[in-house]
Amino acid sequence: MHAPVRVVAAWLALAAGAPAFAAPPAAGRYDARLCVTLGAGAPSCGPVDTQVLGGNRVLVRVSDIVYRLQLHSSQVEVVLMHGALPIDEFVANYEWAAGPVLGFVDVDKRTRYELHFAAPAR
Repeated sequence: MHAPVRVVAAWLALAAGAPAFAAPPAAGRYDARLCVTLGAGAPSCGPVDTQVLGGNRVLVRVSDIVYRLQLHSSQVEVVLMHGALPIDEFVANYEWAAGPVLGFVDVDKRTRYELHFAAPAR
């Protein structure tokens, strides 16, 4: 299967309501990597500061931008913040993969996000 076809298939599975099958890692700070794929392009990945909070909340910091994630049973509420100013928000279906990796898609913007957790930060 070609890469663009795999990306579209993943988007369709998430948009169709693929069920969540795991939970976030334990509360704490993590070394992580965020990969963002626009359209059928190649993913752009980089290190991010990630904190898992109680209540299925995750904060992901990329420089001065923070993604506030609130995980529900099958959907994630995403609020993108620049300081105290919200600059974008959307709700998406999400899935967990081994690693653990949190994946979700902003269907309107044709953008896929994958948050790859590594070891807890020191």
